[in-house]
Amino acid sequence: MQFHRVYIEITNICGLACSFCPPKKEPSKTMPLPFFEDILQQLRPYTRRIALHVMGDPLTLSNLQDYLDIAKKQGFEVELTTSGYYLQKHKSATLFHSAVRQLNISLNSFNKNSLSLQFDTYMDAIFYHCSQKLAHYPKPFINLRLWNLDALASETAYNKMVFEKLNAFFGSSLDEATIYEEKPASIRLASKVLLDFDNYFEWPSMNATHSSDGTCHGLKSHIGILANGTVVPCCLDGDGVINLGNLHEASLTEILQAKKAQDIISGFKNFVAVEELCKRCSYKERFHS
Repeated sequence: MQFHRVYIEITNICGLACSFCPPKKEPSKTMPLPFFEDILQQLRPYTRRIALHVMGDPLTLSNLQDYLDIAKKQGFEVELTTSGYYLQKHKSATLFHSAVRQLNISLNSFNKNSLSLQFDTYMDAIFYHCSQKLAHYPKPFINLRLWNLDALASETAYNKMVFEKLNAFFGSSLDEATIYEEKPASIRLASKVLLDFDNYFEWPSMNATHSSDGTCHGLKSHIGILANGTVVPCCLDGDGVINLGNLHEASLTEILQAKKAQDIISGFKNFVAVEELCKRCSYKERFHS
């Protein structure tokens, strides 16, 4: 069993309340460094790429460098995903640590919160780290994410503001009308700096009215490990509804070989959603073809 990446939630604290994210139900938790290192040792047969988030923002941690040092020592490549609100807390040398393969910044977080950060201040921090990356750190990618497209074009005004800022900094020619019409997956802004697009999606919930069978990349391309040690089959199960086991109580191999995980894998191979949360998840409709 090999995974493209494993999502490790080193903290479930994000500090925001974005309207497109479900409210956090679990108590605030940060994964201790020794436990993080033990998890990486168990992961070595399964993957060499980790993403340090599920629901939390790893940049809320003042000691992020320590986690990256451990990842480097254990031979893992790291993806960091952040709202962008905490970029000023960290030096570029941390964000572009030699273990970091990719920094994802969710640009649509800004207009979905009521915090008192000014838009110019928010964007200036992003541009500062972009300039540092271009000047000094050729290895990692920066992905600026605008995952807010929808049929109603509800974020056109905000996206226009973003495009104007990006055009001024990168010398690009982004145009909201063209992007909504052509729907590109991504646009290159500079060397290894990309603007990624996607649609809003509905987080899976036991309260959702949607119900269907189908297949999914959970337990195939990835799994998630929550800050409390719970292993979940999917990066969208931030509450641990589908609890496959806890790494404080069992090894990762034992958890993955157990009947619950194997039944999910077998079900998806036959386009059957075994777990109730999977039935109620509409995101899996993307994987029909």
